[in-house]
Amino acid sequence: MTATQPRSTTTTQPYSVEDWNSGYRSQPNEHDYWIADIEGNIPAELEGTLFRNGPGLLDIHGHPVKHPFDGDGMISSIAIQNGQAFFRNRFVRTEGYLAEQQAKKPLFRGVFGTQKPGGPLANAFDLKLKNIANTSIIYWADKLLALWEAAEPHRLDPATLDTLGLDYLNGLISPGGSFTAHPRIDPGHHGDRRLVGFSVKAGLSSTITVYELDTQGNALRQHSHTVPGFAFIHDFALTPNYAIFFQNPVSFGPIPFLLGFKGAAECISFNPKQPTKILIVPRNGDPMQVIDTDPCFVFHHANAFEQDGQIVVDSVCYDSFPSLDGSRDFREVDFDHVPAGQLWRFTVDLASSSSQVAKLVTRCVEFPSLHPDRQGRPYRHLFIGTAHGSEGNAPLQALLKLDTHTGDTQLWSAAPRGFMGEPLFVPRPGATGDDDGWVLVLMYNAERRCSDLVILDGNDITAGPVARLKLPHHVPYGLHGSFVDQYFGPRDGRGEA
Repeated sequence: MTATQPRSTTTTQPYSVEDWNSGYRSQPNEHDYWIADIEGNIPAELEGTLFRNGPGLLDIHGHPVKHPFDGDGMISSIAIQNGQAFFRNRFVRTEGYLAEQQAKKPLFRGVFGTQKPGGPLANAFDLKLKNIANTSIIYWADKLLALWEAAEPHRLDPATLDTLGLDYLNGLISPGGSFTAHPRIDPGHHGDRRLVGFSVKAGLSSTITVYELDTQGNALRQHSHTVPGFAFIHDFALTPNYAIFFQNPVSFGPIPFLLGFKGAAECISFNPKQPTKILIVPRNGDPMQVIDTDPCFVFHHANAFEQDGQIVVDSVCYDSFPSLDGSRDFREVDFDHVPAGQLWRFTVDLASSSSQVAKLVTRCVEFPSLHPDRQGRPYRHLFIGTAHGSEGNAPLQALLKLDTHTGDTQLWSAAPRGFMGEPLFVPRPGATGDDDGWVLVLMYNAERRCSDLVILDGNDITAGPVARLKLPHHVPYGLHGSFVDQYFGPRDGRGEA
């Protein structure tokens, strides 16, 4: 698909809400098959496995979730080798998923507003959360882990996607503990790769615990830091010497949640008169430094790096908390009244405890991705989902490539009937530049009401897909994923998995 004019003559929007909504359908079926319908050719050098996580169920036996973030996690994998690709998907068999499938009704409240049947009386003072394992997935130390930031990871078999059970990271976390859905991989900390993650215990004051694991999954470091006030932190940025967190200027009023009227996340309020606080945590465990910056809300950071005694952080920023403002259902969202994310650059001077802010991209963007070897290092190219139009908020329908050195951009759009997921950059073997590789996007094609895996050349995304792998079904809009160079598909050609 290339950028075209809207289908409707009664609107200037490059999409229809009906098309966008149709991607939010449950996918209860689990599949295993070779992808047969391929436009173009899968690059011969591209080998490995794409893992994606996201809510696979948008209802529980006819009871709809109020927000997709409350949906049960479903893992999809696409294993690529010799120009062929094998698709597989499985639900994470969490304790809550199995219980609700047996009961054929919701048994748990959702963080983002989904309630049990029966109204407030059935939900009041029920604080038990279901580990939905729906946010991200990572392969580390020979373990495939499905992540949800409010609970323990679930370990899966990378070849079959079967659920093996809860995983406590070699004793790093305790039963009932949690691990981030946004770990980051330091590509070369003094020559060694490391997985860096965190957990947050929020309250009147909030405690952030930072963990570092070696390639065998053993803990190398663990240290905690406490900040005043409630901390809503989904992601962090990483450099060789620092972990950087943004404490959004939000507060939590628990009464509606306790009384069964709202989900916990619906009780968060944004205060534009308070600064956002940049928390600079030395990775060696030294005391944290707190620096105020412009008010904004951050879900995701693109990258960070150290330069001339300063720390540069590139983040997707909103001018307020992007809530649904009491909308009855997430499908009823009015994009014109929800803030759009923009890419901001924060230059933090540690000596003066000050920060400067510049806007790198002012159009609506989310889900940044870059060359994995540039994580925490100076970098040039960034790939990020964006709206088709250059102004206002809208669903992500396009891919933007940014040259952070020159400010130049490239754009490939799937409008009017294509809707993007998170892009993932995969470097070409022996790549010479940080855009030398491919961008993989599992996207929803409303024309077919099915999903496509789109593969674009990172050097020139404007040329369009080098390959489009057409799935014969849809995968509901997902959240995060990862690509590993190990092939976890069938070993005997087009034989059995």
